[in-house]
Amino acid sequence: MKFIFAFLSLIFFVSCQVTETIIINRDGSGTIEVEQFRYENSYMQLAGEEYSKENVFQDTTYVFKDYIHKYNENFLKYKPDEKELFQKYADVKAHIKRSSYEKEFRTVFSLHFNKVSDIPDLYKTEDYASDIQHNYALTAENHYFKIAYDFDGTIFKRSVSIISTAELEKAKDDSEKFLAKYGSSNLMQSYILKYHFPRKIKSVSNAQASISADKKSLTFQFKLADCLKNPEDTNLEVILDKD
Repeated sequence: MKFIFAFLSLIFFVSCQVTETIIINRDGSGTIEVEQFRYENSYMQLAGEEYSKENVFQDTTYVFKDYIHKYNENFLKYKPDEKELFQKYADVKAHIKRSSYEKEFRTVFSLHFNKVSDIPDLYKTEDYASDIQHNYALTAENHYFKIAYDFDGTIFKRSVSIISTAELEKAKDDSEKFLAKYGSSNLMQSYILKYHFPRKIKSVSNAQASISADKKSLTFQFKLADCLKNPEDTNLEVILDKD
């Protein structure tokens, strides 16, 4: 059952587009938004007859700290370092819409930050909110990689690190099985990074990143399936001009 659930999750994930947008102001503050939406045509190919059986409707908007306040009795049971971790997500806003009637499956996380290093791994937001609600252990720690950001005024870094090599190998195995079965399908699946900086870009660590005409923005796009197998390939270092 665990494998089936993981495989269905993989099917859902690789029929999506994920766009991560960061805008950094001159004082180092800014905004980040992570949007995931499902390509219905791609998902229909993968889900087969199960597609017509979907019966889901959810349209929810919340700020993470609402969960801390609402389930404060559960929150107080966590260890100090776990509470500190949750507080990093306090101002994260989430909008989740899943409608089998309108055929719209979209999740958006957004945050205004004072400095880039304050940005948490937004992809774990739903897991942590669920943990507080149900008084679970930190389920997001079961993820096999984590994402962190840093910016010293000149050098921006997006750093992905593996936290479980065993889970990484499982993800690679699931991905290979998926490609063996669906690799010939014409699927839309993309992961897009869109970063906007306060000064011109001098250099980017990955040559596949596309720099805008004014040299203040970049776009970096790759396949979601590739991200599952090699998440560290999405590491990025951007050096800005000093003027």
